[in-house]
Amino acid sequence: MAASTSKALLGDVYVDDLITSCGNALDFTKPNGVFYKSGNRSRCRKASLSFRSQKGPNSHLISILGDRTLKLISGSSYLPHPDKEETGGEDAHFICIDEQVIGVADGVGGWAEVGIDSGQFARELMSFSVTAIREEPKGSIDPARVLEKAHSNTKAKGSSTACIIALTDKGLHAINLGDSGFVVVRDGSTVFRSPVQQHGFNFTYQLESGSGGDLPSSGQVFTIPVIAGDVVIAGTDGLFDNLYNNEVTAVVVHGVRAGLEPQVSAQKIAALARQRALDKSRQTPFSTAAQDAGFRYYGGKLDDITVVVAYVTG
Repeated sequence: MAASTSKALLGDVYVDDLITSCGNALDFTKPNGVFYKSGNRSRCRKASLSFRSQKGPNSHLISILGDRTLKLISGSSYLPHPDKEETGGEDAHFICIDEQVIGVADGVGGWAEVGIDSGQFARELMSFSVTAIREEPKGSIDPARVLEKAHSNTKAKGSSTACIIALTDKGLHAINLGDSGFVVVRDGSTVFRSPVQQHGFNFTYQLESGSGGDLPSSGQVFTIPVIAGDVVIAGTDGLFDNLYNNEVTAVVVHGVRAGLEPQVSAQKIAALARQRALDKSRQTPFSTAAQDAGFRYYGGKLDDITVVVAYVTG
């Protein structure tokens, strides 16, 4: 469920403490890749929503892409809210391997009060995004145009945030609307973090079918130069409400140094975010934002958690 902003926490982070405190990340993680590469090149195919256990890394979500100088190796992890596992939660995401595009969406949970599953909207929005990506010129995918097309075709009730990131000849080309987003890590430091878009505390920008909600044109568009060795982490607010930038970066650095595949790093990040969400005493980005808004709130925020990790390689 879409939520609030976050602030960076200053201070030292001890990587070993962060990683070992996750326990066995695979025990926390119920992989739910919404889209994956099909056998037909340049296509992304919708995957069944299931929570069956995996045997080893999700190899169909991890592949070297394309034939350009810079390439992506991507993997994902999805943890639905414990109370929403049977319905699949309200997040959705995709990885288009050949096209070198990733995306996440977070259905706004408030719709449940009127009997609407906004996860349907988020999944449909991501599905139509994949369709629009297939129609884009090779090597020059425009995420803003993709989102515009996807939104115009999405008819499900509800609303969601959206973040679509493409690796093009000019670097990362991205659009973000709402409080999902992405960060870029280089040499152990966060060099970019997409700003949160909110109308007010816990009131995110959101796309809705028809004339309701915000428009795709309200999203922020970014072009970010990247180099081999950079790591892109995209996620919904279930990630960014519960982990500060330096916590995410610490897990990424550990994963790169240990030679972990991106999906395993995504699993570890998601597991740590879930642990923080369940902690009622630790300061988190969400509790910081709530306190700044005048609320007495401590601890994390239990929510769906989507994490997509993409390694930029040469």
